[in-house]
Amino acid sequence: MGVNVGYLICGKCKGYYKLQPGESPKDFVSECDCGGKIRYVQNLDIVDPTWKPVIINRKSTKKEIIKEKMQAISSLPSKLKNRLVQFYHNSLGKWVYNVRNRSRVHRTPHGMSQGMQTGFMNSIMNELNFNNIRWIIVFPVAAAITLILTYAQGILTLLTFILLMAVGYLFDDRIVGAKNALVTGAISYFLGSLFTGSFLYLILYLILGVINGAVCGWIGGYLRTRMQ
Repeated sequence: MGVNVGYLICGKCKGYYKLQPGESPKDFVSECDCGGKIRYVQNLDIVDPTWKPVIINRKSTKKEIIKEKMQAISSLPSKLKNRLVQFYHNSLGKWVYNVRNRSRVHRTPHGMSQGMQTGFMNSIMNELNFNNIRWIIVFPVAAAITLILTYAQGILTLLTFILLMAVGYLFDDRIVGAKNALVTGAISYFLGSLFTGSFLYLILYLILGVINGAVCGWIGGYLRTRMQ
């Protein structure tokens, strides 16, 4: 005959769970799915036939908690990417369009201006895709900048600007280089604020990273064109 290790019961839904050998009440949650409190009893004498066996959820182990946190952290780049797309649409789209098409707009006859306005949103969408983002460059540089922002102080923080300019310098197209540097700056400054505990300034750090990335990337692309 097996050893009776007790029962977990819920008086609200009249459910019970028989503990198995090796199981402890501490392994399970303290609240039932019905909202009632779960308590432990050594013996269970069921008189009311409405009582029924139920499944009671286990508590998450430390390993499972760590896994969930790692999954949450790994999803940050995807969430940040979506934020950046929205930022492009709301703030940078028109600027990018004007930079690319400034000379063409000046040369376009007046009668064609309406046609250009019709294709305005399509042109912006073409500029705002992430197909030309080289993540193989963005992620390592973002990681390096994050480490600098987290652990370095003083003049060493100037390395962040140099790294962002280097990202822009690596691309033949100045717009693409600035875009890659912008994404790098946004990711690194956002993570840097997280790791330093500056949670109240997450948005400010993100905006600062976007601005620094765009400006430094543009400078890096300009230097490349001047040196060619």
